Amino acid sequence: MNLHDLNSHPLGYGVRHLPTGYPRLYILLLLASWFRLKYPHIVYGALASSAPILYFLGLTPENGYAVVVSKDFNSTSTSCYNTIRESWFEIDRVAAQSNGLSTLSQTFNTCLPLNKSQDLKDNLESWYKFVAQYDNPRDNYLPTFCNATNRAGANTYVLHKIMAGFSALLGKECIYISDLGLQKYHGWHWQKCTEMVMPMGNGENDTMFQMDPFDLAKYIKECKQVFGVTPRPYWIPIQFGGYGIKTVLENFASNIIFSNGLRDPYSSGGVLQNISDSVVAIYTEEGK
Repeated sequence: MNLHDLNSHPLGYGVRHLPTGYPRLYILLLLASWFRLKYPHIVYGALASSAPILYFLGLTPENGYAVVVSKDFNSTSTSCYNTIRESWFEIDRVAAQSNGLSTLSQTFNTCLPLNKSQDLKDNLESWYKFVAQYDNPRDNYLPTFCNATNRAGANTYVLHKIMAGFSALLGKECIYISDLGLQKYHGWHWQKCTEMVMPMGNGENDTMFQMDPFDLAKYIKECKQVFGVTPRPYWIPIQFGGYGIKTVLENFASNIIFSNGLRDPYSSGGVLQNISDSVVAIYTEEGK
């Protein structure tokens, strides 16, 4: 498969546009609950599936999403999980060599030479998150990836095992490394720089990813540079009652169903307990 045209592949579409493509789905479902709260005279009820209405500062641990992704991989294959964890250190080791970036470009068969090893690691992390979030019995993204890494053999070089997994998903053509920074003309990026500030980061040794805590000061600086706006990280919880959510929703909400699968990384910021007789939470242990 030619990865210059990833839109032709159901997984490739998400991979090509990460992290700008896949937030749109959960945002629509998240908005369903808020729409019911704000316009109860128009909207009689809402089904908010995979709606992380609590994934905001002070409400959900910033590593919640990455923790669920890691659990998904670990429960699918511990050896696959360990391969991914080991690969970050190997990428850093290779990148530190005089011809390291060239070696990494060849190993991962990138369409263009790498300028920074961090670009590769950021894309890998986004791909793993996509594979976990959109795994389903029909496509089996996650088992397909992990089975391929395992079939490569225990003695196979760790980065070759990683590539075996992606080759099983996307074919053997070159891999396009996306620019995952904020894009000035992208609507979702504007939205997450103004109202939808969702603090996602990785702690130390609590996920399969390298430590990368959410840095609000850095985030604000980047949003100002790209859009000339200052993010409002507390606006959503104040506007829709994120703090003390049970008390708030008990007092004025009704006819909302929060539905989550606990293998969905966004369930970490979802409502998982019943609020009242008409604001209920439904979840499945193995669901997406």
